[in-house]
Amino acid sequence: MIAKTERNLIRQRVHTRIREKLAGTTERPRLNVYRSLNHIYAQVIDDSNGVTLASASTMAAKIKTGGNVAAAKEVGKQVAELALAKGVKKVVFDRGGYLYHGRIKALADAAREAGLEF
Repeated sequence: MIAKTERNLIRQRVHTRIREKLAGTTERPRLNVYRSLNHIYAQVIDDSNGVTLASASTMAAKIKTGGNVAAAKEVGKQVAELALAKGVKKVVFDRGGYLYHGRIKALADAAREAGLEF
């Protein structure tokens, strides 16, 4: 069995590989996702200027249980609404080294339904 710290190191290596291939621009910022055991966080980042345009999380939304698919859908919807308010319609999805499954997929699908294109 792999220890949690080892699993996180593997995830960080995968994330580094992903980040070498994609970057957020002014026209198409990066939608970054971070998942912890109890919460999920999403940010829309313009890497060319080093600016976070929009962010949402289960902590900011005061959702009691943030470690489930329903909370991830809510965060995806919120980050999409904030990004659209800033004039961002198209983004590049950065799954953060996590598998595209479960909470990550739920967040991405909710963001797409709310109007973001990726």
